[in-house]
Amino acid sequence: MNLSMLRLGAHESVAGGLHLALERAESAGCASLQIWTRNSRQWEAPPLEGEAIRQFRAERARYDIHPIVAHTSYLINIASPDDVLYRRSIRTLGDEVLRCDLLGLPYLVLHPGAHTGSGLEAGHARAIAALREVLSPSPRPDVRILVETTAGQGTALGGDFESLAALLSGVNDAERLGVCLDTCHAFAAGYELHHRVGYEAMMAAFAETIGLEHLYVIHLNDSRHPLGSRKDRHAHIGQGEIGLDGFGYLLTDPRLEGLPGILETPKGEALHEDRENLARLREAALRVTDTLSL
Repeated sequence: MNLSMLRLGAHESVAGGLHLALERAESAGCASLQIWTRNSRQWEAPPLEGEAIRQFRAERARYDIHPIVAHTSYLINIASPDDVLYRRSIRTLGDEVLRCDLLGLPYLVLHPGAHTGSGLEAGHARAIAALREVLSPSPRPDVRILVETTAGQGTALGGDFESLAALLSGVNDAERLGVCLDTCHAFAAGYELHHRVGYEAMMAAFAETIGLEHLYVIHLNDSRHPLGSRKDRHAHIGQGEIGLDGFGYLLTDPRLEGLPGILETPKGEALHEDRENLARLREAALRVTDTLSL
């Protein structure tokens, strides 16, 4: 029985070809998928060739896996005060948007960056200017950039909903920008989603500050570290500090119906960890449903 309101999936490897991520997602039992369209640890990437695009689109048509989401390189920092890193980040982000457009991917998840000492206001200003530049070309690719909640570690932007709201309002392009909510990051940032009252408070804060209409993707990760730790370390579902109930509240929330809920937890090539985590998520939804029916 699947009681989840979300389309559950996972981030899968593109080793051997982008199209193979779809085969891996299908074998793991995914209904949605996240990938990298290029090496996440390198600045330079070869262009997408026609055959790679054709193979990916052909494989996508074979499976009922949607949406397919891309995640940007970890090297990108659109809030950096360093002009060389800043310009390189903008160029790389623009390239990733174009790659998503070529593959027909609707969403590109982006860490909002870190100000590295220049201050939150300066960091927001840099990130807003970068996003405006990347989103400005005409005709515009049909790709929505989703700024992700962060654990608030160091000088990172996005450690609270107000930070993301400032980015969205500063860019002011609702058709091209949105938010990805990461459960581990939100918990580490201090949002108490592990119990019912805290979960409802978090969702109320999101709705008031950002607006649920701007939420497009959810990352489902437990947290190795406790509430408010400001440490971004993912754990398997139900094996971290959030626990099963916190995921159950989210999975059974009708306000989130149809959104992709994507695992970013460690795994081996056999993908048994993905299957186990997906099973635990379904168990979490069942537990909460059973509690509400008592």
